[in-house]
Amino acid sequence: MRLDAYVAQYWPEQSRSTWQKLIEAGHVTVNGQVVTSVKYDLGEDDYVSVKQPEAPDHSDKTLPIIYEDENVIVISKPVGVLTHSKGALNDEFTVAEFVRSKTTYKSDTNRPGIVHRLDRATSGVLLCVKNDEAASYISKQFSQRTLKKRYAAVTSGVPVQQEAVIDLPIGRNPNVPSTFRVDAGGKPAQTYYVVAEHSDKHTLIRLEPKTGRTHQLRVHLAYIQCPIVGDEVYGTEKADRMYLHAEQLEVTLPGGVRKTFTAEIPAEFRRKASE
Repeated sequence: MRLDAYVAQYWPEQSRSTWQKLIEAGHVTVNGQVVTSVKYDLGEDDYVSVKQPEAPDHSDKTLPIIYEDENVIVISKPVGVLTHSKGALNDEFTVAEFVRSKTTYKSDTNRPGIVHRLDRATSGVLLCVKNDEAASYISKQFSQRTLKKRYAAVTSGVPVQQEAVIDLPIGRNPNVPSTFRVDAGGKPAQTYYVVAEHSDKHTLIRLEPKTGRTHQLRVHLAYIQCPIVGDEVYGTEKADRMYLHAEQLEVTLPGGVRKTFTAEIPAEFRRKASE
């Protein structure tokens, strides 16, 4: 039997794909010797042992809390912090790890408490839930588009119109499958924007997505020749960060109370917009 199949069968708490990564990282021995080939063929008398990696200790790390009650916790996510890890072996500090001790929702996964996400390079308001009931209540508002989101961005260039709705479908880019593009065969996507201030080269713009397509704001702004400053995928101008910030989230909390949560626009946004 292949080594990866064997350990996945006898230690089923991890998936086979996770065990493949663990084998390659040196966490599995055969007859006392580390084996890093997932395709290693085991003999009948071979003795396999595993050493599970220790969970990282993030107890000394914290994140800014905007609001917290028995059902939700709202974070002001700093730029550079992941919403949740991308795999079982990622030991990076994430928003999900910060809320893990506060939630029972998906607490046995790598995304406890998470019902929506922000890209690593995006800062701002991120709402997490503490239980399954809150998850269902909030998630329904995302799917039915009854909550409101507002973002701030700094773009390279100035839009032709000071205020408009970009109504262009978005689909995956077959040439680079990890990215998206405006595509007539894609899913409907609408973004309302209004220019807040601008110089000759940059614009501080407020954005309200009416739909929630992946990379929607970045793709729409790039399409109108005003890509976000620092966007390494869709943009043209390098910067110290991607200038996209989730400024505001309006949502109805369990119990029926409508709340608006705000994370102030970082000071560097207005500085960049004036350049």
